[in-house]
Amino acid sequence: MRSSNPVFSRRGFSRDNGYAGFNTAPQAGGAAVGTQGNPYAQQGANPYATNPYAQQDLQHGAPPQAPVTAGRMTMDDVVMRTGMTLGTVIVGAVLAWTLLPVSPSSYGLAVGAALIAFVLAMVQSFKRKASPALILAYAAFEGVFLGVISEMFNSQWDGAPFQAVLGTMAVSGATLLVYKAGWIRVTARYARIGLTIAIAFILVMAVNLLLVVFGVAPDGGLRSMGPLGAIVGIFAILLGAFFLTLDFKQIEDGIAYGAPREESWLAAFGLTMTLVWIYIEMLRLVAIFSGDD
Repeated sequence: MRSSNPVFSRRGFSRDNGYAGFNTAPQAGGAAVGTQGNPYAQQGANPYATNPYAQQDLQHGAPPQAPVTAGRMTMDDVVMRTGMTLGTVIVGAVLAWTLLPVSPSSYGLAVGAALIAFVLAMVQSFKRKASPALILAYAAFEGVFLGVISEMFNSQWDGAPFQAVLGTMAVSGATLLVYKAGWIRVTARYARIGLTIAIAFILVMAVNLLLVVFGVAPDGGLRSMGPLGAIVGIFAILLGAFFLTLDFKQIEDGIAYGAPREESWLAAFGLTMTLVWIYIEMLRLVAIFSGDD
């Protein structure tokens, strides 16, 4: 099935896309497993089934010397690509924070950067293959947006961005710990229920935004800076943690089933969007609990 984060739909390592899906596990035997359980098992229609390095060695009469994971996604690939995308976000945020003053024009630039990042993310979501340039461009514009709003929050609530970063790290670390401990089992049913709740949440937030724009819901409505806004913010962060578990499962399945190495860009793309979501919600939550100081 397809997975998405609270804002963008994205292709995951799901069986209907040619990758491993939720609630599936690789069969015993590693690369020698049958084709039923492993969509990357050797078969004529699978362009990733043949190891080009092994073929080259066989042509020269030598046994294959390259590792069986050649050309396949590994955890190192995911970590490296995620570091690149998050690093681009951080660089964009630092430059925006440093070079752009807190002013209405900066806010306009932030909104423009957010819209561009949204469009780039949507384009990547509908592409059949990962585009590193597109993903890094998305990260750069997202960074500009985050830099401006972080500076804005910091000017009113000193230290809020730093606390939000710590909060994001805490939520991400706790979610990973819970996932690796097996306390959360990511199944198709789990994903369906979570995605249904997330879609309902987005629709409610969209209606709330319209009510705020037309003056029907003053002070932000459900997204106010009061207790109600705090409850909604906590719920949104829990949704972000839910999407992190989907990201972890997709990465785990992609590695287990031998997804091609370029798919690590999609993993980095998904993780970056989810972490940005959690950071923004955490930033608002810190501001709410900081009061009007």
